[in-house]
Amino acid sequence: MPEFKIQHITKYTYEGPVRDSANQIILFPIKDDYQEVIKQELNITGNPVVDTHTDYYGNEVGSFTYSNQHNMLVINSKLVVTTRQRPLPVNDIFPEQQWEDLKRLQYMVPYIDFLKQEYFEGLPELQEVVEQERRKDETPFQVALRFCGWVYKNFEYIKGVTTVETTLDEVWKLRAGVCQDFAHILMVMLRQLKIPSRYVSGYICTHSSAMRGEGATHAWAEVYVPDYGWLGIDPTNNCVANETHVRLAVGRNFSDCSPVKGVYKGAYGHKLEVSVVVDDADTIVFEDKAHETPAVHAVTEFSKNSYQRYMEIIQQQQQQQQ
Repeated sequence: MPEFKIQHITKYTYEGPVRDSANQIILFPIKDDYQEVIKQELNITGNPVVDTHTDYYGNEVGSFTYSNQHNMLVINSKLVVTTRQRPLPVNDIFPEQQWEDLKRLQYMVPYIDFLKQEYFEGLPELQEVVEQERRKDETPFQVALRFCGWVYKNFEYIKGVTTVETTLDEVWKLRAGVCQDFAHILMVMLRQLKIPSRYVSGYICTHSSAMRGEGATHAWAEVYVPDYGWLGIDPTNNCVANETHVRLAVGRNFSDCSPVKGVYKGAYGHKLEVSVVVDDADTIVFEDKAHETPAVHAVTEFSKNSYQRYMEIIQQQQQQQQ
């Protein structure tokens, strides 16, 4: 039973004095049969009172306001979490029956939200991919693994190329992004086949250099498998999310699971730094992870997002080649 010590620091530095910083935090790991929180310490600048409640999706959500004038806000979460490996679904039992079971879920309240998909311009193209990649004789679990592999192979993992505000159309055109983009694309594919899928935020706890997503919050998808339940699928690393993935929250998409978000009064510009360290809490080094980690305020530091800057660079390179 693995035990992980996790330190997650979110630091806002403002260009000038600010006040009335009102924030929502989802930094409290899910507690269930496969994940246990042994200890958690939460330290916030000014020591404001944190009120907590459970949201519609079962996540523990905190809220606080720091009213005093300040130039910096630091939210420091320290965790000790144990996880348990969950058994995988049986692959090949009665595929037709499993698809029939999924049809009945379309009208059941716990699953409706995880089947809805907003339209975007690239959806028809992605629907064609879904039809090409699916196999009629496979179970929903097998299809989910196939789609996971397709996203992993066809999208390039590039930090900073997208932000939390990047649309699905932009991600589809880029064929690149980070963990939250990979998860969103996979969920679109699954929902086209009426497989309930939900977004998960959390941490990946492994020191393998081959695994993407360390040093920041991570994101993946969970798929509902008939006669089994919810199972995590990580398209960023093309694997099942199991005992090395620590879950913070689940929801329809990123906006339901953002670890930190809020508003404040004062100076327009600010700098966001986020660091996540597993096992060694004494070696925290701040790095700018604003684009990889879904934790932003209502006001962003740049007038152009990184997608726009990336496209400008591509256009300039194309012009130079002409």
